[in-house]
Amino acid sequence: MTAALKSAVIGTGVISKQHLSFLQESELANIVGVCDLSPAAASYAANTFGAAAAYTSYTEMLEKAKPDVVHILTPPKTHFPIATDCLQAGSHVICEKPVAPSYSEFKDLWQVSQACDRILIEDHNYRFNSPVRAIKNWVEDGTLGDIQDVEIRIALNLRGGGRYADKNLPSPSHKMPAGVIHDFITHLSYLLLEFLPDIDFNRISAAWSNHAKDDLFKYDDLDALIIGVGGTHGRLRFSCYTAPDCFSITVRGNKGYAETDLFQPYLRCVKPRSGGQQLSPLVNHFVNGWSLMSASARNFKNKVMQKTPYEGLHYLLGQTYQAVSAGQTPPINFNDMARTSQLVEALLAEKNRL
Repeated sequence: MTAALKSAVIGTGVISKQHLSFLQESELANIVGVCDLSPAAASYAANTFGAAAAYTSYTEMLEKAKPDVVHILTPPKTHFPIATDCLQAGSHVICEKPVAPSYSEFKDLWQVSQACDRILIEDHNYRFNSPVRAIKNWVEDGTLGDIQDVEIRIALNLRGGGRYADKNLPSPSHKMPAGVIHDFITHLSYLLLEFLPDIDFNRISAAWSNHAKDDLFKYDDLDALIIGVGGTHGRLRFSCYTAPDCFSITVRGNKGYAETDLFQPYLRCVKPRSGGQQLSPLVNHFVNGWSLMSASARNFKNKVMQKTPYEGLHYLLGQTYQAVSAGQTPPINFNDMARTSQLVEALLAEKNRL
């Protein structure tokens, strides 16, 4: 038996429910503290998820609870100083994205983690969703052939209401370099690199738009094309206008292609089938049609059971806690985070804008 790690959470926003529910259920974790600037929010989260104590000062929590692992779920601009303090206090850090506002600051924070001999991980949760892992397996076993083209697309009506559209209490994300899209661009970037890990950012064209032309949103639309050496293509798309909501991934190789939507999970794989070139299309229709019918039943059950697209986060946290407990390499490494941060910076660079 492995002793449970002492875990603490800083920030009780929407995503904290996913982190805290994992910690509450995991035999590898013991929640020693929850911290938030709001005493009511901290106490509510601590009572709901069985934490040992609630705090309004994370430095007090670090001193008194001495957590082995800290989950930083605060607004992005606070990540660097909080993560630095946690690492120097001897805690491993799991941080929501982006872990740092720039690549240079990420490197500085990484140096702190190395000097303290602590693990630093940025949340790349969608990499670990079941459909993404299935497509990754098809890439690795050669089912799709050599990957030539990857498209990641998110459509969300952020202007239609909710925390991003509230002018009276604006989200901190509005102050980020890409505005609210910065909350999603990390996801777009690491998923692209999951399937094109060696793509050279040779040619990037990024169209950032504010179609509504108001003062709240910096941008509400992104359409970016990345063309690497050898002709590999990546396309990243974020829209506040197209409907319905989607989080689609399409991976194309020289043998076949696969696609999914993480908001309504399914798997579709079009490839050569037994029966030869003439019958392959019919077999693909039959196999994928059955897969879509099965996915419809699963998604209906997920709606009833209130399961969310965050299943990959629980998988990532489970793998991370196992790695920390066993002194092994965590599932997110320096290169994963560095390349993601570099791609985000390249997409924001003035020289690459249309």
